[in-house]
Amino acid sequence: MSVAATRARARIELQSRRFDLVMLDLGLPDGDGVQLVREMRQWTEMPVIVVSARVSEPDKVLALDAGADDYLIKPFGVAELLARVRAALRRTARADSETTVVRFGDVVFDLAGRHVTKSGTPVHLTPVEYRLAATLLQHPGKVLTHRQLLASVWGPSHVHDSHYLRIYMQHVRQKLESDPARPAFFITELGVGYRFTPSS
Repeated sequence: MSVAATRARARIELQSRRFDLVMLDLGLPDGDGVQLVREMRQWTEMPVIVVSARVSEPDKVLALDAGADDYLIKPFGVAELLARVRAALRRTARADSETTVVRFGDVVFDLAGRHVTKSGTPVHLTPVEYRLAATLLQHPGKVLTHRQLLASVWGPSHVHDSHYLRIYMQHVRQKLESDPARPAFFITELGVGYRFTPSS
């Protein structure tokens, strides 16, 4: 667990550590919390519960439209807070369990077990290669921008390091594609990003 009193500190914590859930007060001394939610949604689907004294409907709609998963008005009881936390974590666990094993071509990618095989033979992926492939597999058919992938795999401080992405995408293709020069599953969207296509 970690506590950040400002938006700037929250960014540092989010960049340097991994969390299961974020509880966010909108009234931060160095900026509005809604903008922080928007920034987070560029690189993570981590559950965000807003806790705020703002009671108006427009404030709630703004936070939820920015990407918050829940909105809890102060003051609130501890029992209600814990129930909402449990519900958010259940939704995340359910979404994760629905995409535990992904099969494409002769590759079996076990996201839960962190185990990958190709034609029945184990494939060794480095931690970065694994995170890159897993991020794409968890969004089948969706184009993920360079910025989204860099933030998700390397962290928000690396969103401009696109050369990392090209190098590691080449490694992923060499290990998982039948013909890395003509990829069937990890597709380049020129000038935008990459897309995982479950079937070719």
